[in-house]
Amino acid sequence: MEITLTINDRTFKADVEPRLLLVHFIRENACLTGTHIGCETTTCGACTILLDGKAVKSCTLLAVQARGKRLTTVEGLMKNGRLHPIQEAFWEEHGLQCGYCTPGMIMAAYHLLQENPNPSDEQIRRGLEGNLCRCTGYQNIVKAIQSAAAKLA
Repeated sequence: MEITLTINDRTFKADVEPRLLLVHFIRENACLTGTHIGCETTTCGACTILLDGKAVKSCTLLAVQARGKRLTTVEGLMKNGRLHPIQEAFWEEHGLQCGYCTPGMIMAAYHLLQENPNPSDEQIRRGLEGNLCRCTGYQNIVKAIQSAAAKLA
């Protein structure tokens, strides 16, 4: 099937198998490897992206379902060579260890802060449900999101 979709303000056209997962399209067709493949069952959240502004797990969507949609990956947050404040905050507050979950966490945090610019610790933790980190106790991730909220205020 032929599809056209926009990823990080770039248009991509491709002929794809109807069963191709969106995460594979992003990584293989668009060559954007920041979106990670973890569980392929929506459990880990490493593949979280924005689809028309809403955080979704790209491992359980077919590429054909994203036809005509606007996608944002972690690479799309960076502007003019500068990290987005959320990306900066994760770096500054040590909100990562191995980094595998980080792109998905950042995209979930971005969506959370769009909906709630000043979330409490509890709201941050609830906003990250479905995004797993096996390395940290989440405290620095929460601190990073608090820091990003302050930067964006």
